[in-house]
Amino acid sequence: MPRVVVLDYGSGNLRSAERALRRVGADVTVTADHHTALGADGLVVPGVGAFAACMAGLNAVRGARIIGGRLAGGRPVLGICVGMQILFERGVEHGVTTAGCAEWPGTVERLHADVVPHMGWNTVAVPDGSRLFAGLDADTRFYFVHSYAVRTWELVAADPIPAPVVTWSHHGEDFVAAVENGPLCATQFHPEKSGDAGAHLLENWVRSTR
Repeated sequence: MPRVVVLDYGSGNLRSAERALRRVGADVTVTADHHTALGADGLVVPGVGAFAACMAGLNAVRGARIIGGRLAGGRPVLGICVGMQILFERGVEHGVTTAGCAEWPGTVERLHADVVPHMGWNTVAVPDGSRLFAGLDADTRFYFVHSYAVRTWELVAADPIPAPVVTWSHHGEDFVAAVENGPLCATQFHPEKSGDAGAHLLENWVRSTR
């Protein structure tokens, strides 16, 4: 049974994520302990609320170092919602720029849409080569709750490094809904709130941690 840590840094639906991961066969621990998080088969970084608050909480538990250490060893990490956003270089909220973990270049900005936040079920456009979405129909819907997103993708991979698999969605404009980049994956939507579809995606990810 894969051992998965849900990183507890004061932000995110920790128990919802824990229950969803247990449902798909993971042995789950919710903790901020550095050694436990580094040693687990998989690490989930949840997040809700403001980018700056999430980064403050993450820095308080040395979360960026945990994420970086795992990725340096090729060990899987999954970011969810703001837990995805903080993986980028920066977030801009109310004119204030906050540095992120900078695992990917890019800026998290407010969505340009008639209705914000983007709340509810939406489809995603999955490119070929996705492992997270393997086995899911093209019209599958996932649950989103967010006002900010990455609206452009800036990373250009050079050969022989494989390009990240970037999944998009649309609410007023296109935005990044998920990224798969070697051991680092993330979703803007909440798989733990997305019913059977979210469970299927989490199961795909948990299998990748073995």
